[in-house]
Amino acid sequence: MLGGGAAAADQVEVVVYADDAYPPYSYSLNGEARGVYPGILRKAFARMPAYKVQVLPVPWKRGLKMVEMGEAFALTPPYYRPEERPYMDYSLPIFNESVALFCNDTVAPKGSPSRWPDDYLGLHIGRNTGYLIGGKEFDLALKQGKITLNEARGTEENLRKLLVGRLDCYMNDRHAIQNALARIRTEKAYQKTGNVVEATIISQEFGYLGFTRVDPVRYPFKSEFVRQFNVVLNEMKRSGELEQIAESELRR
Repeated sequence: MLGGGAAAADQVEVVVYADDAYPPYSYSLNGEARGVYPGILRKAFARMPAYKVQVLPVPWKRGLKMVEMGEAFALTPPYYRPEERPYMDYSLPIFNESVALFCNDTVAPKGSPSRWPDDYLGLHIGRNTGYLIGGKEFDLALKQGKITLNEARGTEENLRKLLVGRLDCYMNDRHAIQNALARIRTEKAYQKTGNVVEATIISQEFGYLGFTRVDPVRYPFKSEFVRQFNVVLNEMKRSGELEQIAESELRR
């Protein structure tokens, strides 16, 4: 067993943070971190007996700042952005997500598959605060003023803006949008708002467990923790358990 038979008194206590507003992948429910990533992490950490790990929800932007300042040991689920986040190291990839663009049907391109971002110039595009998605061509279009970016804290807040026409389109993980959209449509205020359609898949992205590179003296257990986590994660992938956990959480 990894980490040896550590007694409870000998366990290293570790806190890992998770995005609190990214359902169904990572979110807060009654103050508890829930979703695909927290579910996978808890199963993995249970097989690392040298550590007693808490998974706590946190607003994404705050979590990133905590990792950047060395105030947090780890955060899930960042995408791999080593240039933009030089303060972060990464685990092995955990789960593959499809980043999709959903638009009001009045502006979504019709007919042949659309070109991202060329077919969406001049539009107001929504994105979650702190999320670095869209790609280099999208970033260039933003700098050139060809697209307007509007950021809000979570998926549901962005979708509500999309439904009432304050955004033309919104980008995020496909499952996250579908999950939140179905929930919002049950609310009376949004049952007769605009029709939203999936316009295009922007990219495929893996989510990771990101570790701070700051203040290594504060986390002397880091290298061994990361090693053990990666070994357990690979075991879960080979056995099919990781996919089973993800499917169970996505059906909630």
